[in-house]
Amino acid sequence: MKRIILCLIAFSGIQYAGAQCIPQDARVEEQVEAILSRMSLAEKIGQMCELAIDKVAQQSGDGNVASNRSDKSLAGGMLSADAVRTVFGKYKVGSILNVPEGVAQTPEVWAETIRVLNDASRSRCGIPEIYGVDQIHGASYTWGATLFPQEVGQGASFNPEIPRRIGEITAYESRACLIPWVYSPVMDVARSPLWSRLWESFGEDVLLNAVMASELTKGLQGSDPNHIGMYNVAACLKHYLAYGATVSGKDRTPSSVTYREMLEKYFQPFKACCEAGALSVMVNSANNGGVPFHANRMLLTEWLKEGLNWDGMLITDWADIDNLWKRDHVAADKKEAIAMAINAGIDMTMDPYSTDFCDLLTELVKEGRVPMSRIDDAVRRILRLKIRVGLMDRKTWDIPARELKSMYKDFASEGFAREAVTMAEECMVLLKNENDILPLKPGTRIFVCGPNADNFRSMNGGWTYTWQGDRTDAIARQIGTYHTFYEALAATFGKENVEFSEMVRYDAKDFRLDMPVPDGDAAEKMARADVLIAFIGENSYTETPGNIDDLNLSANQTAMVKTLSATGKPVILVLNEGRPRLISGIVPLASAIVQTFLPGNYGGDALARLLSGASNFSGRLPYTYPKFHGAFITYDCKPCEYMETMEGAYNYEANTTVQWPFGYGLSYADVEYSGLKLVEQGESLRFRLTLTNRSGRSVKEPVLLYVSDLVASISPDIKRLRAFTKVSLEPHQTRTVELSFKASDLAFVDEHLHWVLEPGDFKASAGPLSLNFRL
Repeated sequence: MKRIILCLIAFSGIQYAGAQCIPQDARVEEQVEAILSRMSLAEKIGQMCELAIDKVAQQSGDGNVASNRSDKSLAGGMLSADAVRTVFGKYKVGSILNVPEGVAQTPEVWAETIRVLNDASRSRCGIPEIYGVDQIHGASYTWGATLFPQEVGQGASFNPEIPRRIGEITAYESRACLIPWVYSPVMDVARSPLWSRLWESFGEDVLLNAVMASELTKGLQGSDPNHIGMYNVAACLKHYLAYGATVSGKDRTPSSVTYREMLEKYFQPFKACCEAGALSVMVNSANNGGVPFHANRMLLTEWLKEGLNWDGMLITDWADIDNLWKRDHVAADKKEAIAMAINAGIDMTMDPYSTDFCDLLTELVKEGRVPMSRIDDAVRRILRLKIRVGLMDRKTWDIPARELKSMYKDFASEGFAREAVTMAEECMVLLKNENDILPLKPGTRIFVCGPNADNFRSMNGGWTYTWQGDRTDAIARQIGTYHTFYEALAATFGKENVEFSEMVRYDAKDFRLDMPVPDGDAAEKMARADVLIAFIGENSYTETPGNIDDLNLSANQTAMVKTLSATGKPVILVLNEGRPRLISGIVPLASAIVQTFLPGNYGGDALARLLSGASNFSGRLPYTYPKFHGAFITYDCKPCEYMETMEGAYNYEANTTVQWPFGYGLSYADVEYSGLKLVEQGESLRFRLTLTNRSGRSVKEPVLLYVSDLVASISPDIKRLRAFTKVSLEPHQTRTVELSFKASDLAFVDEHLHWVLEPGDFKASAGPLSLNFRL
């Protein structure tokens, strides 16, 4: 078979010696060099250290952040003047992260805290610190900010305009707090349904993650990465690389991905976002095949920095240099671990509670174990980030409170709230609708139950006001402008028509557990209802605390659904979950099933509009929904994973059954696909098809174009998503749709890590249509 080895400059980025990934601004570079030339070794190394806000906070006797106000306090009592002097005066620390007191703060408190920190840093080292925060689905550590669907729901929308707009509003509301840097987007291609951070990604597909994360990056940073304006923030891509491909499905555990697949799939979303201007990248906490990512020079420096000619900044995740010696045992002590990480390409360490990084790295430089050139390179990247976000200009962070409020008068506005509702509508997926039971007619009597029906915690997920989202209900109800699923249904269908019984409740201390809640009136409420709606799924969690051993829906929730079914009345299941819990035993009991993912504070209003027919479903699954625990698979699997592969005496088969495939979803409309054609073949491939809305309802139709390589020198994936778009159709409207992609996108990485494009036969498909073509 003839093989064409493609130019590495265009595809892998490895050994790329072309133009800068982010075109540099000469004035920015001059400023970087001017500052660098004046810095001492201590000042340089301090810039490479990031500490948690707790390190400069007032402490109570037990070590927790205190609420007391003392004479030696700053920013309303949350910051210790003594600690600030040590951190910035002695160690010249360059960055602070995390949320004061572990819980969302108002814009006023955020702004005052950052003003004080920047002023202290500037006066003691001449350079403001840069503050980083996990603002994940909106400005999620900010009291009153607009919260949106988590990324898995955004992926389900298949509408790139949604993450772009979420990025813009998140940046606006973060900058209203003077926060200049957010740890977003999460763009880990999520390959295990067990993974506790699946919901933080855009799903299992490479292209979907690349497109949606790039749009979110552009929304956060604006159009010019060299000059981040006052309504934008610097993005931080995470977690580089293959973080969502853990073998066990547990957080921060090893992946076992070949470098061939690493380059072809997991690297590509990061490449796309870096080319979109992303200014920083956070590294995967785990290891691949035993090699920790934080010590992998090939991936950090050769692939990312040199390969893409990317001049951004690399930061560790939480205490991950410590993990090189304490957990992974690839270094004898912290000093050796620091040398490994910095020499591999790490620029800034998230060493949350210790400044010994600064002392140890100073020793390493003096001993010649870390070259001064590596220190200068790291500090250049850090200074470049600070200059690009405007921190060297005092006017970007020393803003009086009244002026700041005036600048960001749309913070938490009604307009943002309306957008959040509309976005949440597009992010939900209708999975089943027997006999068109949905939409529900006005006046329908509804019985609502389940642990997810009347709480905001499960609607939002983790990274909401607190790390695990465990205080979301208290805070959301105190803000008082949102509706749970139950409250929104009662408001839409009338309180007199909607009755509620919890029936199952989550354990307050362990998100994994739930318990039955007796209700002597539940049977009577069910008897009065026309339909029974069960809100089932998961409580909030993230990271390692979210690890589970069993993906099955809990026994208590399953039993609750069976109780509803026994009444003989129609049952509607509403799934509210961060990962796809197994429900094959109760799917046949339901007349309709809706996947809401984690829709945010406005998810209740969005669902009520969809169930009432005021809006139409348009979401599609961004992952393969598994049916059985032993049958986890992704849509882009190999042929041997799903079809009969051997005949004869043993008749081996590798059949895998899924509950619903990637890209699946229904609507209230009837959209007909016709006339799929390849209309241009050259450097780009352009396809055309026709959509006709046969219904009387308007709809937004996601059009997904897949391509299968029918024969290749390496066993090809069954199919790959190569292009997608979302098309609005009015009742009975017909529209012509075109989708295109580069012919080189059909290349794959061979065993030598070369990108190869082989002539041959391919199959394109969209909806029920398909056609074969030869490349």
